[in-house]
Amino acid sequence: MAYTVGIDLGTTYSAVAVVGASGRPEILVNRDGERLTPSVVFFDSESVLVGSMAKRSTVTAPLDVAQFVKRQMGNPDYRFVTSDDRAYSAEEVSAMILRRLKEDAELVLGQGQVTDAVITVPAFFDDARRRATRDAGTIAGLNVLRVVNEPTAAGLAFGLDRGSGTVMVYDLGGGTFDVTVMRISDGVFDVLGTDGLHELGGFEWDNRLMQHLNEEYMAQGGGDLTDAFETEADLREKAELAKRTLSSTRSTRVVLSHDGVTRTLTVTRETFEDLTSDLLNQSRDLAHSLVEELSLRFADIDHTLLVGGSTRMPMVATMLEELTGKPPLRAGNPDELVALGAALRAEAETSSSAARKPVILDVTSQALGTVALNDSLQPGNSIVIPRNTKIPAKASKVFGTVADGQTEVRICVTQGDDEDIDHVRFVTKGKWPDGGQLFAIPPYPANAPVLITFHYDMDQTIQVEITDLTADRSLGTFEVDNVANLSATDIRAARTKNENLEVN
Repeated sequence: MAYTVGIDLGTTYSAVAVVGASGRPEILVNRDGERLTPSVVFFDSESVLVGSMAKRSTVTAPLDVAQFVKRQMGNPDYRFVTSDDRAYSAEEVSAMILRRLKEDAELVLGQGQVTDAVITVPAFFDDARRRATRDAGTIAGLNVLRVVNEPTAAGLAFGLDRGSGTVMVYDLGGGTFDVTVMRISDGVFDVLGTDGLHELGGFEWDNRLMQHLNEEYMAQGGGDLTDAFETEADLREKAELAKRTLSSTRSTRVVLSHDGVTRTLTVTRETFEDLTSDLLNQSRDLAHSLVEELSLRFADIDHTLLVGGSTRMPMVATMLEELTGKPPLRAGNPDELVALGAALRAEAETSSSAARKPVILDVTSQALGTVALNDSLQPGNSIVIPRNTKIPAKASKVFGTVADGQTEVRICVTQGDDEDIDHVRFVTKGKWPDGGQLFAIPPYPANAPVLITFHYDMDQTIQVEITDLTADRSLGTFEVDNVANLSATDIRAARTKNENLEVN
């Protein structure tokens, strides 16, 4: 029997789940007996180690340990280079984590029985990052049925037994932050809006504590622990442990030692919260602005759902209660909720059961637009489909030609809200002014109207149509089917490379 699993591919930890015979999702433990697998890869000379043992290698072999790679998904320039000069893309490293999760699941479900998967991503991930995640699954030997937003998956798991209501999902993980508002009613999960930051997570809290500990250590006669990879890795490990300890106690001690200088430092929860208050406020401000953007009040929010391991920090629940006027909910293990929801979505994708399946009404997490020249003939990003528009979406905008006798129009499709084209992602090939798609147009006087229509479907496929309004005829259409960093040939080669690796 082949199984379809749900996978939460996290920045710091990952999990895999399946819907069992009872009809309820359950986490599958890995070969080490753990419910969560660290998203860490250690490159040995002849094999690859994934998980807890790989994480323990960060202090002894930091140059051969890849972690936090999720932040590099969709970055075509990223390569993790080992100490012996082997280079791996973000997709390849993520595929090693996914393969380990797949094989661990098969230890429970049966060899070769995990074929299909639903993989989750942060809601604000753009198309390039989503495509990179899908490609990583393919390289790992999985048929990726769908890439699902993490807050939506968490909402699915939360709403399994809870009737209806308006829910704000506050998802603070190890490396990313999402906030999403959705209405749940009778099996329909209607996403109203979402926002987030791809570099706000427990990693940032660790960095602040690392900096503080290092400064205290140096003030007491120690050397700079960030000067060497090994001592910095040890400092990060101890800072992360201290952060976790401070979630349950008011203070903790950290022992730091280097070059014969040993110091025992005390850190209080109050100090830690002061050090990181601006990080917490970033998440608070995003949640507040999203609720305002949706023309809601916090009184309209029935529940605030805590998702992600970093929500265990007491400061998070305190802030959210002050913001919303009611205590947030912990629906089970915040580390596992996304994987459980992914398993539910996976079951809905493949089940032939007559039972009613959940309906998800999602939104665009990024605005879609095109490059247009302003009155000063400077290029800017002109939004056609705004962020948080219901999917599937269709929208049009009229532009004018720039010069008399102009015979071509260039369409560069962008993703992002910024007006500055240097701060958006181009989803057509190339960048302005040479990239995109060219279309011929008759030599009209300047300002001849051209209608650009965008269609955006559930699979993040963008179709663009250009219409000459002077002649009232179509100039043509083209399709942008996700932005790929790797070609089909690259993916096949990476899959073969992955299959030949010994992954433990």
